[in-house]
Amino acid sequence: MSQDIFKADFPLEIVQEGKVKIFVPKLKAFVKSPSEYAPSKAPVFYNPVMELNRDMAVLALQAYQRMLNREISVCEPLTGCGVRGIRFAREVKGVKEVLISDINERAFQLAKHNVQMNHLDERVTVKNEEANSLLGCHGAPHKRFDVIDIDPFGSPVPYLDSAIRALHDGGLLALTATDMAPLCGVHPKACIRKYGGKPLRTEYCHELAVRILAGCLATTAAKYDMGTSVVFCHSTDHYIRIYALIRYGARKADESIKEIGYILHCFNCFHREIAKETISTSGTCSECDSKLSFAGPLWIGKIFDSEFCDVMEDEARKRMLRLKERIRKMLALIKSETEIPNLYYVVDKFCQKLNLPSPPVRAFVESLRKEGVKASLTHFNSRGIRTSASAICMREILRNVLKNRNRLE
Repeated sequence: MSQDIFKADFPLEIVQEGKVKIFVPKLKAFVKSPSEYAPSKAPVFYNPVMELNRDMAVLALQAYQRMLNREISVCEPLTGCGVRGIRFAREVKGVKEVLISDINERAFQLAKHNVQMNHLDERVTVKNEEANSLLGCHGAPHKRFDVIDIDPFGSPVPYLDSAIRALHDGGLLALTATDMAPLCGVHPKACIRKYGGKPLRTEYCHELAVRILAGCLATTAAKYDMGTSVVFCHSTDHYIRIYALIRYGARKADESIKEIGYILHCFNCFHREIAKETISTSGTCSECDSKLSFAGPLWIGKIFDSEFCDVMEDEARKRMLRLKERIRKMLALIKSETEIPNLYYVVDKFCQKLNLPSPPVRAFVESLRKEGVKASLTHFNSRGIRTSASAICMREILRNVLKNRNRLE
């Protein structure tokens, strides 16, 4: 199929992703220097780096559909060229209908053509509307969706209220956040302003980012007497992603609010703990008596559901995806850390503090397990360890591991 069939006023190319072929902007034509971010320069947004994000979304929607065991409806109100919604319709079994939309007229026309090219006209509706306006028109009970996927350029917060109200009871809300500088504590005032939670620049800031976004979602949903539960998340490249179920009812909202709290962190010894109540900024560390810093309010509940992860892993095994091996490794890591609720440590931070060489991270995990504590790697950081051990215990075991290694050498 040639570009001549679709008349656009900008250069296009055809790409294949998953089981679909689509027209996308030819990104090389819109950059003048290598440092420029090509997707934001193109007249229609398309980011090839987010293919893994879309792959994971397909697996998550299929897992959700399997757990419901019925047909589902999906909305993607920020569709760009339409690739995500088109993949949902083609690759997720049990998807009855998909509504995709974009405020950009050229994106609307391109997405509409891509739907036609993949012969999905009967199941995929394309609209040219502003996202909140579109979602606001679907707040009535008989118009709501089973799944809404919000994948913006930046923060998803401006769309939370309308998305929550446009979901059925038990619906799945998928959120991407790419504004990592505020969420990871580089711009704390912006994070407080947008998400209502204070961040921290720590080695585990990406998990804090997930928890700040999940906490913002929970407090927003609670305003409408709705509860939330996070079933899956991942931190990849330049963004974080969460998948949460929305449950109707004041009791459900109250249960969710109980999962809002704070993370207390000691920058001296790396001790961290969870606090459910409002804290004093003058608190001291229980391990070294240094002053504690805090992040929050944020989500302190589970950020993975083991059953949901199992179904996603099963789906990944069945599918032919270009990034299948990377996805398989990520899901295996996530599955291994689902049962350890503690925040992860980064081994190199301890070694830097103690002026010690860094051991192989897998060997250190095994050493922790031999000491009778739970430990696993984490997908958040290649040098991270999620464990039930305290910071003091981590230091002691680290010293022993390095001492024994030196003896063997």
